[in-house]
Amino acid sequence: MTTTPTAHASEGAARPLRLGTRRSALAKAQSQRVADAVAAHAGRPVELVEITTYGDRNRAHLAQIGGTGVFVTALRDALLRGDIDFAVHSLKDLPTAQPEELVIAAVPRREDPRDVLVARDGLTFDALPDGARVGTGSARRSAQLHAHARGIGRAIRIVPVRGNIDTRIGYVRGGELDAVVLAAAGLNRLGRSGEVTDVLSAGTVLPAPAQGALAVECAAVNVDLAALLAELDDPGTRVAVTAERSLLAALEAGCSAPVGALADLLADGQIVNEMRLRGVVGTADGSTLVQLSTTGPVPVSHQDAIALGRELASEMLAKGAAGLMGERAL
Repeated sequence: MTTTPTAHASEGAARPLRLGTRRSALAKAQSQRVADAVAAHAGRPVELVEITTYGDRNRAHLAQIGGTGVFVTALRDALLRGDIDFAVHSLKDLPTAQPEELVIAAVPRREDPRDVLVARDGLTFDALPDGARVGTGSARRSAQLHAHARGIGRAIRIVPVRGNIDTRIGYVRGGELDAVVLAAAGLNRLGRSGEVTDVLSAGTVLPAPAQGALAVECAAVNVDLAALLAELDDPGTRVAVTAERSLLAALEAGCSAPVGALADLLADGQIVNEMRLRGVVGTADGSTLVQLSTTGPVPVSHQDAIALGRELASEMLAKGAAGLMGERAL
């Protein structure tokens, strides 16, 4: 457990706020950033409370252990018991259905949502040799990487991997893999972006819905804390991830299904006036992809953002997306 002091807190001040976090280095790094921001706003210390989730204990692949919610249930249970005051999640790990007892009080400004490659010898993806061994546990990445490789006249071998960033990169350093694919956000938050050998554009690999975004969650009845945490909310990030997660929900797909989505705010000069939402679903071998996009006015409400996601999902389902997903949410 670590404590984040604040210059505003005085001797004998109110007890520290308890922030629940997963135990990984990445989870603690991103939670610490939130803790520092909350401490500055609240004028009281925030302490990290480390919690082990089912997804951390079980090393099987996500689709085998259920995928949806395996990294968040223990944190949410701790919130409902009152063991912690609020929690920080990677928003892409959250089920799309929100429990009534809990509220996502803030979605801070998003990190880079893209995927990146860490490869031997500084190779880019397009420079990988034919038959290269590429590590990822994501069906979404597998589908799009196979499709891109095929498009440049190459074949790759996807090797399923799980584990923290050190474990995954270790497979490359040890010569077991030619490359691994990771989220840019995680490496950036850990100060390790220098290890990236290639940034995969969204045109090559659409990220997971809400990738790079955090969710700051607390009990719905704790209205004063929710109001405090709301100071960290970034409206542009929230509307974008709401549209992406709405698409995922409308496809009735879980967070380990092969679905990619990204909402971009588009500017005309200095004025942001449109949002583009892109979505993709594909077979694991990349032989078939349904990839569509829609552009419209920036949603002005939560319901508008949800409607945009549902609209694109409906078009994707009409193109056969349902038959390409290995996992359907129950």
